[in-house]
Amino acid sequence: MKKPGPKRLARDAGPHAPAHLEAATAAWWVSVVTTWELDEHHVRLLTLAAEAFDRAVQARKILDRKGLTFRDRFGQPKPRPELTVERDSRIAFARLLRELDLDVDPPSQERRAPDLRRVR
Repeated sequence: MKKPGPKRLARDAGPHAPAHLEAATAAWWVSVVTTWELDEHHVRLLTLAAEAFDRAVQARKILDRKGLTFRDRFGQPKPRPELTVERDSRIAFARLLRELDLDVDPPSQERRAPDLRRVR
């Protein structure tokens, strides 16, 4: 008769990053999930942040390859749509990280960016 005791976890029993993430981003995702105690909604925010980061990197690679502008049908230079994708993805990543609040220091009293004051 075997004595009850601690059960050994399988090697792959740890958290798995979503399969569609890039390797480096997936490694970051796993490190955050294993380092911090996250609720389910925090894991979802972390996943969205990782996706936003990957999307920004994808847009940057296209911009590096094709340049910042293209010529429209009238021959006028126009900004590439990837510029907007990169900008929006960077903003989303930064906001999601701020929402997760994974800083080592205790949370500050002011968790959001201060309101902008209107100038009259």
